[in-house]
Amino acid sequence: QVQLLESGGGLVQAGDSLRLSCAASGRTFSSYVMGWFRQAPGKQRELVAAIGSASSTNYADSVKGRFTISRDNAKNTVYLQMNSLKPEDTAVYYCNVLLGSRNYWGQGTQVTVSS
Repeated sequence: QVQLLESGGGLVQAGDSLRLSCAASGRTFSSYVMGWFRQAPGKQRELVAAIGSASSTNYADSVKGRFTISRDNAKNTVYLQMNSLKPEDTAVYYCNVLLGSRNYWGQGTQVTVSS
């Protein structure tokens, strides 16, 4: 059974940093694109960053230069390093992997950035 477990969220001040982790289990994920999404209250879930099997990366324009996605295939873990956090980064952050036609999501971790 595929499971994604996020951790690392919290309450920080603007300008601070956080590192989110997503521990995946149930199979090997090294061949798959994995991503981080976020959803703020009243807004749609949006892609923040994605990383391919060869560690190619893609970022939302709003986080380019501030966030870095990485993966450790030996640990089946994906990370999101978030620097220079802004109040508009406040959201629930979700880990995601698309296996075939099925999307898998973690339970989410709350990130709150105070001004």
